[in-house]
Amino acid sequence: MTVDAPPQSEAAQPVIASAKLRRLKKRAEFLFVAQGLSSARGAVMIQARPRDGVSDIGVGFTATKKIGGAVVRNRAKRRLRETARALLPLHGEPGRDYVFVARAGTPDRPWERLVDDVKSALISLKSGGDPARPPRSPKTSQRPKARDGARVPAR
Repeated sequence: MTVDAPPQSEAAQPVIASAKLRRLKKRAEFLFVAQGLSSARGAVMIQARPRDGVSDIGVGFTATKKIGGAVVRNRAKRRLRETARALLPLHGEPGRDYVFVARAGTPDRPWERLVDDVKSALISLKSGGDPARPPRSPKTSQRPKARDGARVPAR
């Protein structure tokens, strides 16, 4: 005799959020979000900032030349777009803009680990993000200065 599983109630079924995603396309939008919170996990960094008067989720993607040529950058952004499409409706907050920044490991990271990185970063942003880093000091020359303040000539 077999026992059939009871039917799932509506409360037990997974809830799929239906937040609308809006693409960030202009440089000013990316600069606005960069002034907000950020969270770096593994192969991705996510920046977030609330936007007034908007109920949807804004999302943008960027990859610098540091991670590779155009083909590599495009692959990294495609992978980030797919993770955002899957996870932002569940872990993102409406009325907030997010920028996904590809890091060196983004194009080659195993898919499950990349999804975990994005999920962890989004959860961290909900609770306040990573601690702020102190501002960088301006680079100074490594050459010693003479006692009167003039530079010592190179040898």
